[in-house]
Amino acid sequence: MTEVQLKALILLLMFLMVVALFDGLYVLFKDNGAPESKRTFHRLVIRAGLATALLITMVYGFYTGKLQSSAPWNKAPVTQQP
Repeated sequence: MTEVQLKALILLLMFLMVVALFDGLYVLFKDNGAPESKRTFHRLVIRAGLATALLITMVYGFYTGKLQSSAPWNKAPVTQQP
């Protein structure tokens, strides 16, 4: 899997998580909080599965070196020459 494919997979998983979030919200309003309906719980399980897949994908990317952090606190310290 190339770096571009890995980033595309991460973006796809994030998009699917947002879709699952709004789908759960829709089901919650549609069922009016009916206790016998387990559709909201099923949407939560799907979202948790997507989050787990996203985490595993990111760990894989960092472990293999295909993903790198560009956060400012991860840069090498700048030394001043006297």
